[in-house]
Amino acid sequence: MNKNSFLSGLKAGVSIAIGYFPVALTFGLLAKTTGLSIWEATAMSIFVYAGAAQYMSLTLISKGVDPILIVLNTFVVNIRHFLMTAALNEKMQSEKRWVKGIYAFGITDESFSVLATQKESKIATPFAFGVAVIAYSSWVIFTAVGHVIGANLPAFLQAAMSIALYAMFVGLLVPSMRGNRKVVMLALVAAVINGFFYWTGLLSTGWSILVATLVSSILIEIIYAKRGKNLPKGA
Repeated sequence: MNKNSFLSGLKAGVSIAIGYFPVALTFGLLAKTTGLSIWEATAMSIFVYAGAAQYMSLTLISKGVDPILIVLNTFVVNIRHFLMTAALNEKMQSEKRWVKGIYAFGITDESFSVLATQKESKIATPFAFGVAVIAYSSWVIFTAVGHVIGANLPAFLQAAMSIALYAMFVGLLVPSMRGNRKVVMLALVAAVINGFFYWTGLLSTGWSILVATLVSSILIEIIYAKRGKNLPKGA
């Protein structure tokens, strides 16, 4: 592995590692208040390594949702990774599949942005590893740190932190909704569908979220696809 290229990747990923610090810290803290042990919380960050999906999983775990449904919901939320890694594959240097599989595990929204915006025609494998390693290390380490902090909070604060989980989802959603009508529609349709199944009791929490996510995504894409076809050329 080219040492200089790997070090360059580490430097490029420093901003990601810093950005992950508060998010991973909060995840570890909330995992503690949800009832996960430090080993369970850290293992989730080690093997899942998907911020939004991990936060969603905490909600489902707290409601006693079937583990299979949690896995299915995580899969749906992270389907975008297929597209990201496929796009990056065209820009990466030629490498063995098992090597690509290793650094592909470290691809997140943030690391994808760093790699995809590189000016080089082909990105060196060591560089990709450098970006992935520092981002991944930050996420795992600060998950554990957050859990330790949570374990030392007074009981009433630990209970109150459950509200922060919902605040985190709002914080993730609102910025992406600004000036983006498609995201607003997607969020509203998903909320309506999920609310319908929740209040009628037709589906459990896990299935309700899964169905709402899939149906809203497909419905909005169909609407926008038809809208695009009906627009006059040059519009």
